[in-house]
Amino acid sequence: MSTELHTLSNGFRIVTEHMPGLQSASIGVWVSAGGRHERLEQNGIAHFLEHMAFKGTKRRSALQIAEAIEDVGGYINAYTSKELTAYYARVLAADVPLAMDVIGDIVLNGLFDPGEIEVERGVILQEIGQALDTPDDVIFDWLQEAAFPDQAIGRTILGPAERVSGFGRDDLSGFVREHYGPERMILSAAGGVDHATIVRAAEKLFGHLTPGASDSVQKASFTGGERREVKALEQAHFTLALEGPGYRDPAIYTSQIFATAFGGGMSSRLFQEIREKRGLCYTIYAQAGAFSETGMTTIYAGTSADQIGELATITVDEMKRAADDMSEDEVARARAQMKAGMLMGLESPSSRAERLARMVAIWGRVPKLDEIVAQIDAVTTADVRDFAGTMAQANAALALYGPVKQAPRLAELRDRLAA
Repeated sequence: MSTELHTLSNGFRIVTEHMPGLQSASIGVWVSAGGRHERLEQNGIAHFLEHMAFKGTKRRSALQIAEAIEDVGGYINAYTSKELTAYYARVLAADVPLAMDVIGDIVLNGLFDPGEIEVERGVILQEIGQALDTPDDVIFDWLQEAAFPDQAIGRTILGPAERVSGFGRDDLSGFVREHYGPERMILSAAGGVDHATIVRAAEKLFGHLTPGASDSVQKASFTGGERREVKALEQAHFTLALEGPGYRDPAIYTSQIFATAFGGGMSSRLFQEIREKRGLCYTIYAQAGAFSETGMTTIYAGTSADQIGELATITVDEMKRAADDMSEDEVARARAQMKAGMLMGLESPSSRAERLARMVAIWGRVPKLDEIVAQIDAVTTADVRDFAGTMAQANAALALYGPVKQAPRLAELRDRLAA
């Protein structure tokens, strides 16, 4: 497999990876314009714009967009994250030119018809309502807000209903003008693709764009805090986040290995101690997430009202204990899980295209897999113990939802962690 990267004269980047033997391909455009690029009054507009991409262009109706891809047996979709919006398709190799044309069309030529805006507004308001009715979804939004208060990176991707209710055509087209410049776009393709052919097609589709999009973004500051919503639910939902490294910090691999060993699977400390030995919950896990300049080690669990206090304190105690006795075997197992998960995931062209785009967005290049594996292998048990130890001093955020009156306060958990 060969990875190739090319930049057009206007800054638009194309990255591809040919996967021999594949008869299909995944291709898409990733734009560095996500939730954290919104001003307060724009909160939710990046996601709204993603929805509108499929509602008609100057060349195709909404139905024609769907038919163009599905007539050849393909699949098209999009998503919005804090830092990126992606528009992508999976098709047979012979249909890559068609997929490129459709994606280029929806990214560059959206009509933003007022009637379609109203229809999609209703869809998004339903999506917001569904999220609010899903405790183990909404609690992560609240945790993010508690970690990054009064910041774009802390606000929800969907946005509040009152803002979504007010967006119009000028708001959508203004966000495109402000952020959808060629220097902030990456076309990524993997599978049965030819790099030179894709570069030529990209030049025709995107080469005319003029650079100059805004690249300003508010620097993230993990200050932490607490949000507690008491409600008569079946379960008490608990989330705790501690500040971690960003994508570009070499410590990112240590944080990921720690999170995997601590709560990343059935053999992890949290699962074994809290679920298997004590039966305090059905679901519990830890994960390490990251943004450009900061990150979060996050723990989630759902338990009963009378057990949430015990669950929270044992979680903190286990974190303290990890700083003292995380074993070589636990770290080796976590390293193996990380490498296997990464390598198995990359057997899919969709995962490959996603990785290529994200690596170019973060690093401006695509590190070789051997380089990543070497960095994972370089993390020692001492590194992981030291990282666990830093949790006592890290900024923290807590979000609780449901019958959580008996849950300890964030200050109590911080004191216990630091003791």
